[in-house]
Amino acid sequence: MQDKPLQIEKVASGTDVVLRIHGPLLLGNFFPLQSEVRADSSDLLIIDVADMPYIDSAGIGCLVGAHVSRENSGRKLILVGANERLLTSLKVTKVDKLFTFAPTVEQARTQAGGG
Repeated sequence: MQDKPLQIEKVASGTDVVLRIHGPLLLGNFFPLQSEVRADSSDLLIIDVADMPYIDSAGIGCLVGAHVSRENSGRKLILVGANERLLTSLKVTKVDKLFTFAPTVEQARTQAGGG
């Protein structure tokens, strides 16, 4: 599982960007996501994790880093479609309270005030 490539589907629309993650987010493959997040300058970044079956501590660190960098610049980050396994991983590592969650991309946009 460590060597499985991470696939990132990017969809930009108006003032937000959606990054759909396909595959596990792991030490061996999180750099492309980190690069996408760092390069993004949208007001709202939605990371759709519905198709992310597993995350390790490096993947969690990547998401925390994304949150911190967006928060420090006054831009929003919302995680969409988090499954029970991901939520448990975030709770165990005590970082779940950092994130804003939404069940769908549309609801994330509504939560963020983007319609």
